[in-house]
Amino acid sequence: MAARRKVCVLGATGVGKTSLVARFVRSIFSEAYRTTIGVTIETRRVRCDDGELDLILWDLSGEDEFQAVQNSYLRGSAGWLLVIDGTRRLTAETGLRLLATARATVGDVPSVAVLNKADLTAAWDIDDAVEARLRRAGLCVTRASAKTGAGVETAFNTLARAMLASDAPAWRG
Repeated sequence: MAARRKVCVLGATGVGKTSLVARFVRSIFSEAYRTTIGVTIETRRVRCDDGELDLILWDLSGEDEFQAVQNSYLRGSAGWLLVIDGTRRLTAETGLRLLATARATVGDVPSVAVLNKADLTAAWDIDDAVEARLRRAGLCVTRASAKTGAGVETAFNTLARAMLASDAPAWRG
């Protein structure tokens, strides 16, 4: 039986959290934008090195000026996938605030920052300084495109390996 780990997918409104999860779990992408209300939960098994891991993905509604992340959703998390829109620099600031809230609620668990929308290189707004700041915050930084699928598996597998290496707590939900 595979180990189970809860992962919260965090980020500002409209960064592509739901699209990344849909691409990872069901290999689909939709141009239609639908705001997540509360949380959506998906599951996918991944094979990492010597074992298997069931990722219980909690796709949280995005934070903006009207809505804050629900701390109760964070409890029991073994890892964070922090999604940042590569075409909107300010989403990195929002992401770092969310990470601070998550760490204050649960503690320091393995975390990966995904710079999403890597297919939109002409509109890219994240520079080396922003990436360096994310790394200084203890994040592994990857690039992905939910639209094309490029880098999506890598982002989730990087987090899965980090959770297995850290002996992150098993999900008992």
